[in-house]
Amino acid sequence: MLSPAENERLTRVGPGTPMGRLFRRYWLPTLLAEELPDRDGAPVRVRLLGEDLVAFRDSDGVAALVGAFCPHRRAPMFFGRNEECGLRCVYHGWKFDRNGTCVDMPSEPPDSLFKTKVTIDAYPTWEGGGMIWAYLGPPELKPEPPGHELVRTPATHRHVSKSFEECNFLQALEGGIDPTHASIMHNMNIGDRSFLNNYDELVANIQLDKTDYGFTYAGIRKLTNNTWVRGYHYIMPSFHMRATVEGPFGRRADGPTIDGHIWIPIDDEHTWVYSFGYSHDPARPLELDKVRARDTRLGRGDFLDKNYRSRLNKANDYEIDRQVQKEKTMTGIQGINTQDLALQEGMGPIVDRSQEHLGTTDRAIITLRQVLTETLDSLERGGPLRALDPATYRNIRSFDRLIDGDAEWRAATKTDLTTKF
Repeated sequence: MLSPAENERLTRVGPGTPMGRLFRRYWLPTLLAEELPDRDGAPVRVRLLGEDLVAFRDSDGVAALVGAFCPHRRAPMFFGRNEECGLRCVYHGWKFDRNGTCVDMPSEPPDSLFKTKVTIDAYPTWEGGGMIWAYLGPPELKPEPPGHELVRTPATHRHVSKSFEECNFLQALEGGIDPTHASIMHNMNIGDRSFLNNYDELVANIQLDKTDYGFTYAGIRKLTNNTWVRGYHYIMPSFHMRATVEGPFGRRADGPTIDGHIWIPIDDEHTWVYSFGYSHDPARPLELDKVRARDTRLGRGDFLDKNYRSRLNKANDYEIDRQVQKEKTMTGIQGINTQDLALQEGMGPIVDRSQEHLGTTDRAIITLRQVLTETLDSLERGGPLRALDPATYRNIRSFDRLIDGDAEWRAATKTDLTTKF
């Protein structure tokens, strides 16, 4: 469990908070690229780490991210005109480029130097992996852009979506990295009760190693003639990846070979969840129609409205079907993603971790909190931060496959970490 003070330190993300300062040292997904489809197109409201912003794609095709309010009279820039490499406030015509520079001030005399003294907050952006990333930290400390294999994968081989979650980022992230809930909560055949009676089968053998990018962990399950190993990676500050390649259930021909999530705090009590999948085999592009169908089966896809919010939500109890819960599935809720949403949002906006009782299966959760705390401590000392250098994680890859029953899993899966993109 965490003390209330420790919980506050790990969950609050607004300006000036410890975790807010930490997130601001990284490039963060801010929008899907599809949300800014056109040059000089409509601006989009953005809320990130408790800060209200506006995004637009300028005449050069570059994504921009600026403050939500004009520095003149605080009029909303969302209603601005996106024109000729700048966003013009429609109240008095002040215009700002993507760097925050005021380039036109028609309400002042032509020879006035006032516009040289006024700027709007603006943050650098970078586009990759079907997402627009932003850096909100000190300019002099800006790191290299992200180096994940995801962002190097061609569009034909990847799929990225996002969905809204009404809770703090940490409880969403902890739900994502927890390997032991899947066989219980996501059980789709309630008639098979073995998952409730076999500890070894339920939790497998979870082994964890802290790394200079976060930590890696593996679920190891002994089978009759071999061993199933599923390896995961957590990359600071909130990137998680796993593999869906082989395992004991056979190769999945209709989906990605790697998938995962990135949890991005909107503010203390709301989160964007970016869900991704990609094929790391250059000869095997994704069949996007099948991937989108899979996204819907998981509770995203067709379940999301135009604002990326699920129609299965707190207001309708996620349309839980008690008869289905009684006869078929553990939860009676459609979609793995929706099941996670129901439990994570149901904890409240920020769960009180001082009331928890962690057990032997919670090693990934404990390690996550240790890594976040250690990294916060280093930030406050002015020390190095995990995963700021893309070289620390550039070539890692998750894996999910069978190995010889007597083999040591780290040695047997070493070549799985060699990336091709």
